[in-house]
Amino acid sequence: MTTQELKKLEDNLWASANRLRATGGIKSADYAVPVLGIIFLRFADNKYSLYEEQILKEFKESQNTRNPENIEKIAFRICGFYLGEKSRYEYLLNLSDSNSIAKAIKEAMEDIESWQDEKFQDILPKDNYYNIEKEDKTILPELLKTFSDIPKDASGDVFGKIYEYFLGKFALSEGQKGGEFFTPTSVVRFIVEVIEPYSGKIFDPACGSGGMFVQSANFLDKTKHKREDIYVCGQENETSTVKLAKMNLLVNNLRGEIKKVNSYEENPYDSKNKFNYVMANPPFNVKGVKEATVKDDDRFNFYGLPKNKGNKDDKITDANYLWISLFATSLNETGKAGFVMPNSASDARNSEYEIRKKIVDSGIIDCMVTIPSNMFYTVTLPATLWFFDKSKIKTPREDKILFIDARNIFKQIDRAHREWSKEHIQNLSTIVNLYHGSDEKYNKNIQNYTENLNVSKKELDPIFKEYESFYNELSSKIEEKNLEAKYSTEIKEINELLKTIKEQNQNLQEKLKLDLKKLKLTKQLKELDTKLENLEEKIKEINYWDENISWLQTNFPDGKYQDVVGLCKIASRVDYIDEHDYSLNAGRYVGIALEDDSLSEEEFKTLIKEKHQELQTLNKEASELEKLIDTNFSKVF
Repeated sequence: MTTQELKKLEDNLWASANRLRATGGIKSADYAVPVLGIIFLRFADNKYSLYEEQILKEFKESQNTRNPENIEKIAFRICGFYLGEKSRYEYLLNLSDSNSIAKAIKEAMEDIESWQDEKFQDILPKDNYYNIEKEDKTILPELLKTFSDIPKDASGDVFGKIYEYFLGKFALSEGQKGGEFFTPTSVVRFIVEVIEPYSGKIFDPACGSGGMFVQSANFLDKTKHKREDIYVCGQENETSTVKLAKMNLLVNNLRGEIKKVNSYEENPYDSKNKFNYVMANPPFNVKGVKEATVKDDDRFNFYGLPKNKGNKDDKITDANYLWISLFATSLNETGKAGFVMPNSASDARNSEYEIRKKIVDSGIIDCMVTIPSNMFYTVTLPATLWFFDKSKIKTPREDKILFIDARNIFKQIDRAHREWSKEHIQNLSTIVNLYHGSDEKYNKNIQNYTENLNVSKKELDPIFKEYESFYNELSSKIEEKNLEAKYSTEIKEINELLKTIKEQNQNLQEKLKLDLKKLKLTKQLKELDTKLENLEEKIKEINYWDENISWLQTNFPDGKYQDVVGLCKIASRVDYIDEHDYSLNAGRYVGIALEDDSLSEEEFKTLIKEKHQELQTLNKEASELEKLIDTNFSKVF
């Protein structure tokens, strides 16, 4: 399945599922988990179908041996679970109206779970379907029908992407609550591109629905590595979110486990110095963590505790630096970490300053990336991505930190949300790659963009010729029709003079014929507009690839890193200690780029004129408002 086909399938599935929710009057929060559960059922059926022939073959052969295996055990060994007749998607899809679909779905899920590992028991939303059925009996059958559109030969990778797509959509619709379990995909992809988790153990102590793990798996697919090369370990405090994360691991065929724990209080993986990679988006600015909980825990106290002097209250002032300490201490001697923090953590004072100073002096901070505001569903606060790399200690990079200010690099999704495009992610991660002394990603990106540019150029020629041909043909027709219109008035006048029924009828036929021609012309003009839009879209596409090539080659000629004002700077100890007193705010280092606004003199005059007109309108409105206030004031007093 191509990227375009998958995108179309995802959009169609979401539109259908969301329409059913809206017509049934069901809240998004009550609908999300059941829908994800049905996606899981479809995934399970597709996966089982893939191995079914092999399962039946081994079962048949086993019956002729001294120790025959039952089909359930064979299926579990080959596929990971067994699907009985009543757990198959087709069975659920074809149930009659007299059956309780909610009950049938619950029984199917119980059957699947009975053959799972203990760590994946009780994760499916078995009881969530009864309320939907109670609200509207038609919704569940229609949902099953909707997700039957996923092709039978769709791979686990396709299901993983669909599952992630729906998680993102539900998170966006739930706003604040959605952001608690889902980190925007573009942010996660960038973190993964920077730390490159090729193999080893990955830890996320605030894992939400498991997005960091899934994008790590997708990175392995893209770079031709095996998903089996990583083992993921997640911690999450919300029971419902733990279930989402476990389903996510199963759908994406990931090895690992998710623990339901409070990360401040419990340490189920004995995490100190253990992991190859740490990735996380922890809750920001948490107050009220008890000092007694963490003061003797070397996961948190290794660099010091964030507690102000003289504060007698048994409370940590802010948990941001507890998380930062946890990430640092969880890495092994060559480990890498990438995580999200509010911008305030980059310049925090008092005890946080002392902790940051120790971490900076340890030499493990590799890179700091300030990202745009409105990238997250929970907060509009600007955030920073921190990157640790313990392997840089005792290397030429030990006393250097790369700062990237990416606040002005984004794609607007809607009024309140932004994201990074695939090319934004590749270009920004290329800066880090060049800083590390490798031009591999730079060259690969230039090659990919050039190939895409050439493809778009080849596609442009036939689109332009089609538009030109249609335009010329239509132009001649328009002239012909204008000639008809010129004489139409005279024809009408003649017909009005002839009062016979025959001539009236003929006039009517002529008018009808002319209207039909006008209608045909309107359709042809619309078709011309469509062809023009296709042409413009292809030209935009060519410009897009050209701009990406230009961005890389202009900022980093010959594939070599260089500081770029307003974008990136490698800071030395003199920069970040002597001049900026351990600040990790990228804006302090990279400066501000003075950009050419690319406006001609005429365009500039037009812009000024428009602004002047806007100002006049605002002044007029302000004057009217002032009069209204005076009038109301007079009435009152």
